Amino acid sequence: MEKGEPKKATESNGSDEESDKRRMGAGYQGAVEAALAIPIGSGLGHLADQQWGTEPVGLYIGLVVGFGAFVLRLFRMRPE
Repeated sequence: MEKGEPKKATESNGSDEESDKRRMGAGYQGAVEAALAIPIGSGLGHLADQQWGTEPVGLYIGLVVGFGAFVLRLFRMRPE
């Protein structure tokens, strides 16, 4: 390889391992996002209840929205 010449792409196991690592990382990220959707939604609903004095209503709405975000994230994670 001469100076200034771009590196040639190699077809080795390194690229396969890299794509596997990226796929696993994306899977973990999606799982964490899905798992945190419900507590975040319910927490925001609880804060809304404290702010406006609508005791269980905001919590229930937050739980429903959080669960909806959870299900949506799981559907987006499924393989094509």
